[in-house]
This record gives sequence, structure tokens and C-alpha cells, in this order.
Amino acid sequence: MTVPPPATQVTEPQSTTKARVADSARWLKAAVQGMRPRQWPKNLLVFAAPLAGDTFGRSYGLWFGLVTVVAFISASSAVYLINDVVDAERDRNHPYKKFRPIASRRLPVPHAVTLAVCLVLTGLGIGLVIGVPWLTVTIAAYMIISFLYSAMLKHVPFIELACVASGFVLRVVGGAVAMRVPPSGWFLLVCSLGALMVAIAKRYTELTVLGSDAVQHRPAMRGYSAGALRLTQRVVSAVMVVSYVFWAATEPHARANVWHLISSVALAAALVRFDRLTARATSKPVEDLIARDPLMVCAEIAWLALFAIGL
Repeated sequence: MTVPPPATQVTEPQSTTKARVADSARWLKAAVQGMRPRQWPKNLLVFAAPLAGDTFGRSYGLWFGLVTVVAFISASSAVYLINDVVDAERDRNHPYKKFRPIASRRLPVPHAVTLAVCLVLTGLGIGLVIGVPWLTVTIAAYMIISFLYSAMLKHVPFIELACVASGFVLRVVGGAVAMRVPPSGWFLLVCSLGALMVAIAKRYTELTVLGSDAVQHRPAMRGYSAGALRLTQRVVSAVMVVSYVFWAATEPHARANVWHLISSVALAAALVRFDRLTARATSKPVEDLIARDPLMVCAEIAWLALFAIGL
């Protein structure tokens, strides 16, 4: 009787395994890039109201704040992915947006949509898990405005600026709600004007870099002119400084009054530098101008130091 040879175990070639690992790594890199981690620091705005009020507002307030940051990271990442799905064809004709993961086809559209849905559920669910339903309402408002922006409002001049600015303000409101620190009216006005100024600066730099081609990439540009945007940015900056001074002057403590009023000088210096940076024709994101210019960073650090002394 012939004994059959033992069955040999078929092993996957090592080269195939390495290729799959490499593909997974490339997919993960593209997915993370599509979520725009460079934009995540703006979610630290949830701590704006506690910093201005010098209180976390409740027991374990810092923990609630950190969880709120995660919620807004999830929500904003979902918005970025859906926005890039909607704009994929237009982005492919843009000088630098064409390198985005979805526009360059490194992240397939179905994968981006699935990932966005998971992030939406995470962002909305966090508020319910930590027992702050108003945080869920705030994040829902943020995502509704953002998705409407991606679908249609981005093509409506001026309305699209308000939508972009609202994202910053809702982050501040979300942090205030989660940590139970009601912000003052003047402080919210300062945040709103700062967000609007950044949105206007973005449109101005796009218009100066792309020129007549700007309308092809962003139809809302048909309603703007470089001169009008420039003037509006400066007016908003001036009103922002005035509002900041009024906020500082209404601080309940004399020490805070003095140092926060002094800090308005550093804030004004930062805004002047920002004005000069955005006057240049550059394709760099506005966020890079804020975070990477040495003089701008020095002015920001000076403002932060004076602000902190007043706390």
C-alpha cells in the first residue's frame, strides 16, 4: 500500500505579502492626508472660551475639552473628505490641489465616502457618550453648514465666506458648551471677526495667484475683486482689534484689564504682519503664513505671553 505524501502547506510568496503591506501603507497615508491633519490644530479653538475666562468651568473640564477636540477633528475630517470628493474634477486642474489624495486618485472615492461616514458618526456620537447633547447639536450644525457649503453654498459669493467663518466660531461655541464656560459677547465677536478675516485672506490670495482662472476653480470668485477683498480684510482687522480692546476693558479684574489691553498691541502687530504676508502673490495656504513666518510667530508668541500674564 502506497502512503500518499504529506500535504504541503501553500505559503504566500513573500513579495506578495510585502506588496500588500505597501499598498495598505499607501492607502493609510492617503486617507490621513485626505483628513488634512495640518488643519487639526485649529480645533484647539475649543479652549478659547476657557482661556479667556481663566477657568475650565467644571470638574474634569480639561478632559471634556480634549474629547471635544477629538469630536471636531472627526467632524472636520469628514467635511474635508466629502469636499474633496465633490471637487475632485475641479481640483485636478488646480496648480496644487491636484496633488490631493482624491484628486490624484490615490484614495478611491468609495473609500473616502465610507471613511467620512464613520467620522461623522464618531463626531456626533462623542457628545452623547460624554453626556453633553448640546455638543452634538453644535457639531451637527457645523457639519450641516459645511456639507451645504460643499454642495452649493461655496458657489455663492459672500455667503461662502460666512460659512467658512462659522466653522471657527462653532468650534469656540462647542468648547464653551462642553466645559460650561459661557463666552462674553465681545469675545465671540472677536473670534467671529478673526475667522472672517482669515476667510477673506484666503480668497484674496487665490484671486491674486490664479487671476482670471480663479473663477474656473471657484465660481464664487466672480463676485469678488482683489481691491474690495483687500479693503474688507483691513476693515475687519481694525474692527477686530477694537472689539478685542472692548473685551479687555470689560474684564472683571483690574490686573487682567491692564495686561489684556497691553496684549492688544501685540495682536495689532500680528494683524499688520498678516496683512503684509497676504499682500504677496503666493500659493501657500494662509495657515502656513500664520504658522511659519518668523515675524508673525514672534508677534503671536508676544500676544500669547501677555494674554497669559493677565490670567
